[in-house]
Amino acid sequence: MRRPPATSTFAYSFGPGPLTPAIKVLIATNVAAFLLALVAPAITLLLGLRPADVVERSYLWQPVTYMFLHGGIFHILFNMLALWMFGVELERMWGSRYFTKFYFVAGGGAALTTLILSLTPLPFADRFYYSLTIGASGAVYGVLLAYALYFPHRPIYLYFVFPIPAKYFVLIIGAISLLSSMGASGGGIAHTTHLGGLVAAYLYLKGGSRTHILPEIKYRYLKWRINRMRRRFDVYSGGRAKDVDRRVH
Repeated sequence: MRRPPATSTFAYSFGPGPLTPAIKVLIATNVAAFLLALVAPAITLLLGLRPADVVERSYLWQPVTYMFLHGGIFHILFNMLALWMFGVELERMWGSRYFTKFYFVAGGGAALTTLILSLTPLPFADRFYYSLTIGASGAVYGVLLAYALYFPHRPIYLYFVFPIPAKYFVLIIGAISLLSSMGASGGGIAHTTHLGGLVAAYLYLKGGSRTHILPEIKYRYLKWRINRMRRRFDVYSGGRAKDVDRRVH
């Protein structure tokens, strides 16, 4: 009597898989900047987004560098976790170059929103003008929006138990990121900055859809061909213990 092959180990996947090149660089840069700011707090004042410094001192780098600084461990933790969970598949689909461009457009759009509002005659403009805003939340919110647009019904397990559509899961993660970012410097400006990131990401995706439609078509075509070949050649990703003669071809 043949005995089924013993299986001593098993593997399961968590999240979208290994870090893709652009996201790996972004996370490493954010972590390095966070640690540097802990050692030299003055870095935050120099690199964080403060409209008064941009206008009066010509600190033109701030609309870019602000997104690499964070106000606390939970602020950076939730932002980087969301970037990994929802950005990896987008980078695989779009390619590293387009994803990186999209990321900076969303983050830059969030900064531009704050700058524009700080220069208006609105009652709260002075508070925007002299406040300091930091964090990758604006760019990450753009990533969350893109993921929800492309994979709205994909089931994701909340707390590893409750499957819910990706669009609702993104809303939950976005709310957590929002609450954590409000504890950072310039938290009162966070709502507007996030909205700016969402709007910039949406407009960029709609206006620049032609620039990445071919990579997306290629990505989906290759997935279709792989699944077709699996069915054609009877390829299985795994088996059951009772399937003694089942093999991977």
